[in-house]
Amino acid sequence: MIKDPFMLLSIVNMKLRDQYDSLEELCANEDYDRDELLCKLHEAGFDYDSENNQFK
Repeated sequence: MIKDPFMLLSIVNMKLRDQYDSLEELCANEDYDRDELLCKLHEAGFDYDSENNQFK
């Protein structure tokens, strides 16, 4: 997983916007650990908004 949280945010939000309908689908297809991803982005000040399918 990408270590820089801002690069990770950019890539994850792009994939959520362009390729995946949910965080669960992204994690399954990209082999990301959902809890690790949520934690890493939360530590950087971003939380997942399931209604808009993006981290804010």
